[in-house]
Formats: sequence, structure tokens, C-alpha cells
Amino acid sequence: MKIRAATEADRDVIWKIFHEIVAAGDTYAFDPKMSREQALAYCFRADAHTYVAELDRQSVGEAVGFPGAATPSPGGGTKARVIVGAYILRANQAGGGSHVANAAFMVASDAQGSGVGRGMAQHCLSEARRMGFRAMQFNFVVSTNTPAIHLWEQLGFKIVGTLPGAFRHLEKGYVDVYVMYRSLLP
Repeated sequence: MKIRAATEADRDVIWKIFHEIVAAGDTYAFDPKMSREQALAYCFRADAHTYVAELDRQSVGEAVGFPGAATPSPGGGTKARVIVGAYILRANQAGGGSHVANAAFMVASDAQGSGVGRGMAQHCLSEARRMGFRAMQFNFVVSTNTPAIHLWEQLGFKIVGTLPGAFRHLEKGYVDVYVMYRSLLP
């Protein structure tokens, strides 16, 4: 898997992943009817660093992810890659809270459970440290998103707060939301 900074050429693929995840209505509080322009304005906002995760098409088959840009292969020609996820890294707050990072992750549904989320999370933690952040906080982790909660706990995050009934799940109704936090200091 290759994780790299997103470019303008990735906007369509990021929108497809964003729309797919948000429309499911089970992990993010974004309006499922959010426009492409609104979603991309969020993903490419001036205070954010946006990254994509790519896999070689040959290693994942045709059905996984969304086509990305072709990349040169060592023997000449090109190798098709698919974008299977994206994440956004930014300061959680301005001013006095700007030393704490925040991030949002989205993995294409057919690539979930394959290690893409873990790879992006590890990359994100390294990038946040490199940028000088002292901690990372997730403000809105839906309590029914057990794969994400399990991953965050494995990576050292703790639930530091619960917001009762703060998310309206499309299938389960009102469910709790967690605030999760971990230090990035050695």
C-alpha cells in the first residue's frame, strides 16, 4: 500500500469514497445529501492535510476501490493503481488547542477489513508527530462503529468522554458517540 498526499487529480475518487461512506449513514454526522462541492471543500480545506491510500490493481483485483492515476512501472509502461481510502489531518482547535491533532478516515467499503484503515492510521500518527502535534483527539466516534473503536484502542486511544444519543444512526436510531484521545509524546 502506498499512502501519499492527495492531489487535485484525486478529487473525483475522494468524492466517491466520501459519498459512499456518508450515504450509509452509520459512521459520520455529515448530511447524506451533502454536495460534491461541500464535501471536497471539507476534504481540501486550507487547514487540512489530505492523504490517499493506493494499492496496485493487480494486488486487489478489479472490484476493490476506485481507479486512481496510472503510475510508471520500473520496466516501462504504467501500472494501474486504485485508491482505497483517504484521510484528513488537521489541528483539532485553533490557538491554545492547536497542539492537538484531529483526523478523519474513510476506507472504500469493499476494502474495509483489509488493513487499509490501520495503515492509514499508522501513517497519520507518524505525520502528526512529524508536524509537531503532542496528541490526537477524535471528537465524534460513533459507538456502533466497533471496527474503528477496536482499531483506535489497539493504537493506544482511550475513550475519554461519551456523548449520549449524539448520533442519529439511519438504522439504529440515536446512539452514543465517543471522544477518543491519545498522546503522541515519546
